[in-house]
Amino acid sequence: MDRLQSMRVFAKVVELGSFARAAASLNLSAPAVTRLVADLEDHLQTRLLHRTTRRLSLTETGTEYLGRVHRILHQIDDAEAVASAHSDKATGTLRMYCHPAFQKQLAKLIAEFPLRYPDVVVDVTVSDETPDLVAEAFDVGIVVNDQKVGARMITRQLAKSSLILTASPGYIARHGVPNSLEEIREHVCLSFTYSQLFHGCADKAGVTSNFETPIRSRTISNSGDFLRECALAGMGLMYRPSFAVMDDLQNGRLVRVLSGECLGMLGVSVVYPSRLLVPAKVRALIRVLIEEFPAPEIDPWLQSSSAMPDAS
Repeated sequence: MDRLQSMRVFAKVVELGSFARAAASLNLSAPAVTRLVADLEDHLQTRLLHRTTRRLSLTETGTEYLGRVHRILHQIDDAEAVASAHSDKATGTLRMYCHPAFQKQLAKLIAEFPLRYPDVVVDVTVSDETPDLVAEAFDVGIVVNDQKVGARMITRQLAKSSLILTASPGYIARHGVPNSLEEIREHVCLSFTYSQLFHGCADKAGVTSNFETPIRSRTISNSGDFLRECALAGMGLMYRPSFAVMDDLQNGRLVRVLSGECLGMLGVSVVYPSRLLVPAKVRALIRVLIEEFPAPEIDPWLQSSSAMPDAS
């Protein structure tokens, strides 16, 4: 039995929650994946996974073993990185984490990556929950500034995204345009939580202050994509980062509200483990991202739409 291969397969099954999905990800047959995990359990003389027709779950032993497997696999990756660190040839699988709010932008950013680095396979995990990038053997992550990534990570800011209010032209035609932050309370808002306060950070004449404005949230969701669809349908005002709504603004599906107000900023950063030597595949990705974001203190999305009309 190839124990290292069995460990990788076991970790992938847990990550994806399915033998079939793990098989597809690893380019193996489903029976081969099942056999490798079973052989590993036979070798260890213990059950690692509870299996039912609907879901998989780790046993207590499996949970402890998985943590050690992640550390072992990460050490192996580090050893391989040391061996190939002086090579400029980027190869292998690049495991990435991305915050869901930024997934569409990331897809655009890495569209040319396979052409420049054909020997790298990009494996992207999108989740609201920030993983332990080191323990779960991620090579790199794209995070926003309210995510906790740990002191062991190197963080490099890529850009700042303005937090802006938007609405559909149909909503504006029916309900008018709020002319101040105080007037927001007279409008219907789309929000992520059950809070009845609109939180922000206003900047006037170089003076920044926090504010809280009561709002009426008629539609609430944990999905930014769902709230976007609601905004497009004319159901209310939406408060999102500029990168999340820029395509809709440029195409006229949404218009910006209170464009004269600075309502806060959201930082977007690339993070990666602090290693002795950074693998060529990670260096390649960071190089591509820095080319796209040469000025990390500036909002490139609003800059690209400076001539775009707004509701005010």
